[in-house]
Amino acid sequence: MRIRHFAYVSLMALALAGCNDALETAQVDLSKVKNKVEQPLPPKILSEMSAKGMQRNSPIMIRIFKEEGALEIWKAKTDNRFDKIADYKICAWSGRLGPKVKEGDRQAPEGFYELTRANLNPNSKYYLAINTGFPNRYDAINGRSGTNLMIHGACSSSGCYSMTDQQVLEIYAFARDAFSGGQSTVQLQAFPFRMTAENMVRHRLNSNIEFWNMLKVGYDNFEVTKRPPEVNVCEKKYVFNQQATGNGSFSPAGACPAMSTPPALTAALASYGKTYDADYAKAVKKYDGMAWYDPSEAERKAVVAKLRKGRELAYAPTGTSLEAGKMVKVADLEEMMASKTASTVAANAAPGAAPATSEAKAIAVAAAVPAQVPVPTPSPLAFAPVEQPEPVEVASKKPFWKFWAKD
Repeated sequence: MRIRHFAYVSLMALALAGCNDALETAQVDLSKVKNKVEQPLPPKILSEMSAKGMQRNSPIMIRIFKEEGALEIWKAKTDNRFDKIADYKICAWSGRLGPKVKEGDRQAPEGFYELTRANLNPNSKYYLAINTGFPNRYDAINGRSGTNLMIHGACSSSGCYSMTDQQVLEIYAFARDAFSGGQSTVQLQAFPFRMTAENMVRHRLNSNIEFWNMLKVGYDNFEVTKRPPEVNVCEKKYVFNQQATGNGSFSPAGACPAMSTPPALTAALASYGKTYDADYAKAVKKYDGMAWYDPSEAERKAVVAKLRKGRELAYAPTGTSLEAGKMVKVADLEEMMASKTASTVAANAAPGAAPATSEAKAIAVAAAVPAQVPVPTPSPLAFAPVEQPEPVEVASKKPFWKFWAKD
């Protein structure tokens, strides 16, 4: 449905000054690296870890935000909560915002993935690589396909998250040290954007909004607890930090079991939700009649084309969606979507078939534009303080991060 009355909304510049000239946020002279697999983290990072109360081998978590082109490393402190220790500008990712659906679609994964030591590839042709674990249980039960989706070096992507070689050297070291410390799985959270109220409103007309609302529950989990949520799949959807009661169990294709929720978490999420709801209402007024145009990969590449000068042909930075995208009137966005839908229908039509009618086009657009954008409701999550082990002899003391290690 078209929105007939528009309020002009100006979007503030979202790209940081000079970010195009600073893709290589990790600066290491690779010619002096004798053993890339065992290359230690830089002294500066080790010093920051110490200041934050982090041990070198404590667990990590990885968060990716496509729209901002950001990859973050979060690390456990001695209080069993995570804090951000490093962030990097993603050099290249392919496709647009939205999950990977099938092999060859050039989409980079979105969702929650578990990385083990086996996901590390020290012999990658892209310097170093970490397999994202796609497809996971959610992807598989929903028929999504694809192979070899990586976080790797070389700054060139076909469905991967590609960093510079200097960046992936550090990211690999973070994961290596965490596995050496006993972490059995590293959680990778891949989001289309930071799931703030304003961003959810900007993208409310995107056809992926229902999927993103589901991911947002996991996003909220982490924002409240500052600990990677426990992820399960049932009824072909993600559930986060939920405790199955009785004899119930989680099955990707089966019905979700009965679950219990500690009151402490319910209260924490309710408080978080009130703030979010208020921010969402403000954003709806701010962006009345406007929505975000998500740029294509080609449009993103055009913005950062100058970065390729003087480099190898394989070096192919893609830029961020924030740099290449824009706010447009909803009516204009609907027309753009209708045009693309018509083109797709025409391209896939059987030979000799009649052109799609205007009514068919309108139905296709309506299916892609929800009439109402639901505000995600808090999901029952397990939120209880981690019990600290009783003091024992140093020789047999279990590292605090074993809480995350699966037996």
